[in-house]
Amino acid sequence: MSAEIVDGKKIAEKIRKNVAFEIQKLKLKYNIEPNITTIKIGNNPESNIYLKLRDTACEKVGIKPKNIELPESVSEEEIINLISRLNEDKKVHGILIQFPIPKHLSSDKLINTLNPKKDVEGLTPLNMGKTIVGDEYIVPCTPLAILKILEEEKIRLQGKDVVIINHSNIVGKPLTALFLNRNATVSVTHVFTKDLKKYTIGADILISASGIPKLINKEHIKPDAFVIDVGIIKTSDGVTGDVDFESVKNIAGKITPVPGGVGPVTVACSLVNMAKTFRNCMEK
Repeated sequence: MSAEIVDGKKIAEKIRKNVAFEIQKLKLKYNIEPNITTIKIGNNPESNIYLKLRDTACEKVGIKPKNIELPESVSEEEIINLISRLNEDKKVHGILIQFPIPKHLSSDKLINTLNPKKDVEGLTPLNMGKTIVGDEYIVPCTPLAILKILEEEKIRLQGKDVVIINHSNIVGKPLTALFLNRNATVSVTHVFTKDLKKYTIGADILISASGIPKLINKEHIKPDAFVIDVGIIKTSDGVTGDVDFESVKNIAGKITPVPGGVGPVTVACSLVNMAKTFRNCMEK
């Protein structure tokens, strides 16, 4: 029996409608349009896809998106100075740094420069710390999207065995905290993990965000598991994810497709956070 395919676009549309209503109320109250600025460094194909989708979503809910594109060779000092100016600019109500960034730049230094009130991705130490201790106000967008999907699918997390393939500050670490806050049992794996299958085969919920095409196949999956594919990789055959969909769909109970799964919900969750940073800036 084939797995139930989760419709990320449908979930995203529900979230967008709620955000549009919230933005409309705030615009009427403050008589100003929210302005969200993204700093994009270099030319990453996956980032280009995501940024285009996010800009379109912003416009649908009444948010004005602005993108500042910088060359890959840009210096760290120049970006830090830019972030500092955006922090002080009262016409900017939210700031994002589009990841990944070039290797010569320190993501920690850039994130630490952000004003937490304008931190749309929820990655500053203050916002990340709040997430870890259960004060989930501005939560990193991809982990938030995964939670929204599980909530929409009415999955009770308490006591579930969860395996995450990713230990980054953007996905794996905050997502681990969100699951622990809900009393799930979490195993975190990554590129250095020996015998990945040993961990994944027991997962009630498997989340893969490795960026490796078709890393996960049917041999990695527990029957009826909920498989969430966070990967979005542009290949010569089109966009694919971490999961070999055709192999896994007859084993899993539920599965998110690529495209059309986590991606649209992540975009919608960025809008949720934009509404919060806009409110932060206006309600001083």
